[in-house]
This record gives sequence, structure tokens and C-alpha cells, in this order.
Amino acid sequence: MNETKKGPSAVANDHDEERSHPHGIVGVHGVRYQVKDVALAAAFYTDQLGFTLEHQQLPAFASVSLGGVTLLLSGPGASGSRPMPGGAPQEPGGWNRVVLRVTDLPARIGALKNAGVPLRNEMESGPGGRQIQIEDPDGNPIELFEPAR
Repeated sequence: MNETKKGPSAVANDHDEERSHPHGIVGVHGVRYQVKDVALAAAFYTDQLGFTLEHQQLPAFASVSLGGVTLLLSGPGASGSRPMPGGAPQEPGGWNRVVLRVTDLPARIGALKNAGVPLRNEMESGPGGRQIQIEDPDGNPIELFEPAR
């Protein structure tokens, strides 16, 4: 076994890290979405929603980011898409979703409609703002939200 010896300052930094994160969780790495076609999903997020492509390992995986949030797009061949121990598959869809803050929601809805992006509902308004749900190519929900002014 090849072990690397740590100096006193490295050991102290490890202890500081443990004290500042007692549960061993140091941050949010990203939000994983299961997709059927990674290239199609990555193109959707970059072309339609303005995300930046960070990494791509086709056909299994891609990551895209926007404003400090990273989406992990896992295709059927990705380790993050393997069936659960009981055999249940991990599939796209559901109701948990990423919420993207937008300006001029009606204009954004019009542009997405023109691009053929599926809308799950009509625009809703409430005291905090207005929102709509759209779907990526695999049916994963995305909420577009415009805060009240």
C-alpha cells in the first residue's frame, strides 16, 4: 500500500474541516436528473435555458451549470443511473424540480413555446411571484419563476 505522510499543518487542516462540517457534508455538489439521451438533454439546457456545458462523457453523462448550480445529467449507462438494490430503475420525471429565476416570464414562455418546449401548466401567479413548469426532453420538470416586484 502506498501511503502519503501528512505534515502537521495538513493534519490540522483535516481536523478543522471535520470540526466545521461535523456530519461530513461539505456542500451541495449538484442536482442529478435521469435522462435517456445525454447529448439531447445537454443541448436543451445549453441552447434553451442558457446553461454552460461543464463536462461531457457521452453517452453516459454530462454536467451543465448556471449561477452556481450544477445539473448532473445521467444517461442509462451512467453509474448514477444504475437500478436500486431491489431492481427498481431510476427514471426521469416526477415532481421535484430545479427552479430557475427569470425576468419577463411571459416573454420567456413565448420563446419556449415557439421552440416546442412542453409546458406542464399555465402560468400561475401568487403573492411571491409567478411561475410555470416546463419539461426537458425526458420529462424532467423545471420551474421558471419570476419574483413579485
